[in-house]
Amino acid sequence: MKKIHYCFFALFLFFGCQNPKSNSSKFTFGVWGNYQDRSNKEWFEYFDKYTDAGITDYFIQGSRENIQKLANIVKGRNINLHAWVWVMNRPGDMVAAEHPEWYSVNRNGQNSNDYRPYVNYYRWVSPFSEGARTHIKKVMESYAEIEGIASVHLDYVRYCDVILPKMLQPKYGLNQTTEMPEYDFGYHPNAIKGFKEKYGVDPFSLDHPEESMEWRQFRLDKLTSLVNEIAEIVHSKGKKLSAAVFPYPEISRKMVRQDWSAWDLDIACPMNYHNFYGEELDWIKTSVSNGVGETERKLDYRSGLFIGSLSPDELKIAIGQSREGGANGVVLFSVNALTEEHLDMIKLIQ
Repeated sequence: MKKIHYCFFALFLFFGCQNPKSNSSKFTFGVWGNYQDRSNKEWFEYFDKYTDAGITDYFIQGSRENIQKLANIVKGRNINLHAWVWVMNRPGDMVAAEHPEWYSVNRNGQNSNDYRPYVNYYRWVSPFSEGARTHIKKVMESYAEIEGIASVHLDYVRYCDVILPKMLQPKYGLNQTTEMPEYDFGYHPNAIKGFKEKYGVDPFSLDHPEESMEWRQFRLDKLTSLVNEIAEIVHSKGKKLSAAVFPYPEISRKMVRQDWSAWDLDIACPMNYHNFYGEELDWIKTSVSNGVGETERKLDYRSGLFIGSLSPDELKIAIGQSREGGANGVVLFSVNALTEEHLDMIKLIQ
C-alpha cells in the first residue's frame, strides 16, 4: 500500500509542478491572416471553413477596432483570437513619423526613417529611445484591453535583419558573409551613451564593433527589457503574450538581435521556414528541438510553417517534424495559401 501512495505522490509532484504556460496537452493548429472587410455572415462562413478542419487559433492583423469586431463575432465559439501587431517596424505610424529621434540607427550612422534597408516598409524604431518605448507600450496596452482575445501577438519585435536567410539574399543582390554596416542596427545615440557609461568604450571606436560580444548583448538586453515590460502590461489585462520569432534562439540572436528565449512569453511561434534557409524538411525538427530545449518548456511552442513551400504531403511531414521536435502545435503562414487539399490533410492527421 505504501508503494501505491508513493506512486500517487510522485505523479502529483510531476504533474502539479509543471509550468502552467506549457500545460497544453492537445496539439493545436493555427493560422496567420489579415483582417478584411467582410460582413458578419461572411466571417461566420470563414471561421466555419477553417474550424471544420481543426484550426482553433487565428492570429489576425488589423486595427484595434477591427480586432474587437472579430472578438465579438467569435464569442462563444471554440476559437482563440490573437491580435497580431507589428512592434519595432512601424510603417504607417504617424505618431512615430513625427519623431525622427525615435528611429534606429545603423553602423553607418543612418536613421531608419530615412534609410530603409531592403524594402521601403522597413522603418525601425529603437528600443533605446524612451519616447519610442513609451509609444509602443501604449499601443500594446490598447490591444491588450480588447475583450475576448487570447493573446497580444508581437511581430517584427527585433532589430533589422543584419543577415538575411540564405535563400533571400540573392533577391537583393547580396552575399552576406559578414555583418555589413548598412544592415547592422542598434547604434542609437542613447545606446552609444549607455554602453560608454557601462563599459567605458564607444562602439564606434572599435575596429570591428560587430564582433564585440558585450555590444551585441547590450543591444539584445535592451530589446528584451522592452518585451518584458510589454508582458507585464499584457498580463495585467488578463491576456497572454505571444510572438512570431526567428527559428531558434541561436540563429535569432545572430541574424536579427532577438533573444526570445529570455522573454516572458506565454506562446512562441518560431518561423521555421526551412526553404528560406535552403534546408530540407528534417531541419524543422532540429529547429524545434533547439528552441524547446533552450526555453526549457517554459512556454507553449507553436511551430510556424510556410504553406507557400509545402504541398499537402509535405505539410504532413512538416507537422510530423514539428511534433517530433516537441512543438505544442503549428501556425501556418498564411491562411490565404491554404488549399482544400491542405485542409483535408490537416483533418486527416489530427
